[in-house]
Amino acid sequence: MKLPGQLPIYLDHHSTTPVDPRVAAVVMEVMTYAYGNANSVEHLYGELAAELLYGARCDVARLVGAAPEGVCFTSGSTQGISLALFHAVASCKHRPLRVALSTVEHRAVMDAIKLYEQQGEVVVCWLPVDGQARLEMSELRRACQDGVDLVCVMAANNEVGTIYPVGEIVAVANAAGSQTLVDATQAVGRIPMVSDEWGITYLAVSAHKIYGPKGVGALIAPRGFEGWLMDQSGHSAAQGTPNVPGIVGLGKACRLRQVEMSSDEPRMANQRDRLEEMLLDGIDGLVVNGDRSHRLSNNLHVSVPGVPNDAVIARLRRLVALSSGAACSSASQSPSHVLRAMGLSETLQEGALRIGTGKFTTNKQIELAGRFIVDAVSDTRTALRG
Repeated sequence: MKLPGQLPIYLDHHSTTPVDPRVAAVVMEVMTYAYGNANSVEHLYGELAAELLYGARCDVARLVGAAPEGVCFTSGSTQGISLALFHAVASCKHRPLRVALSTVEHRAVMDAIKLYEQQGEVVVCWLPVDGQARLEMSELRRACQDGVDLVCVMAANNEVGTIYPVGEIVAVANAAGSQTLVDATQAVGRIPMVSDEWGITYLAVSAHKIYGPKGVGALIAPRGFEGWLMDQSGHSAAQGTPNVPGIVGLGKACRLRQVEMSSDEPRMANQRDRLEEMLLDGIDGLVVNGDRSHRLSNNLHVSVPGVPNDAVIARLRRLVALSSGAACSSASQSPSHVLRAMGLSETLQEGALRIGTGKFTTNKQIELAGRFIVDAVSDTRTALRG
């Protein structure tokens, strides 16, 4: 595929991030010079690969505040979530597993749980959110008091960016004897995480959300998890030839985020705020969605009432890359379950735009994108009036 000479301004970092050149350099080095099989430790090539895997394991563990022994490499958060649920269901001493989760969780969590529910392995307690996608903590406490085996919660919402009080949520769950599954896909590398200190049972991350390669991630799980998985199913997430270049890329991305998060995030928040200011000034009736006091620093989720988002996005196609919502939903053009759960009107849902800045986004790009988006909305409104 030949790319056009001038690519649009990329503001869809919730969907995926560009690979940091420093990460790409490490991945290429491992692919071409340290290409041994980490399971072939009889010779130096395999020994080096095994050492690189352990280093990456430590890098992931440091970023999320966990022990290296709990890091299980996966193909990404979706596989990590699936493995965690498999472990939770299979190791539960009774059937069905009682699961509590919010109505705005990622489809990877919801779809996997619904499958177990259809099989009679799980019963679900849905936890409502308010109009800013904030979890109703009183409902969580009530559910835990009534009896819950597993509480599933995302650390930050992948659409509207609302950040959840994971430490408090896990404390409530642990006090009731419940385990926890935290989808940290959007949050890791953007907000501090201390998995072991909080007492999280399972935590899932993906490299491609933090400027690492696609197709690799990690699940932080109880010690002995991989051995248990091998015994139970005859396979392991780490079975076969490990993806050493991808795993090392994940480790490098984690190391960079640990060092640079404190400087990158405030800058991205300032850019987000500037873009928000431009859109509020230039677009009549614009609504900002989510919790504006507790959201990811790079997240800007807005709705333009009465203006279909697909028409706006089409006008921006060669200028600004943004989306109408989560990639897993927008690809099928299905309505956002997150916006429905928040109680947004159909008009606001149809006019929703998800904008995500990144560490390589420049101030000039923000200024240009703001003008492009304002003009696209104005042109769409003019066209709708006929």
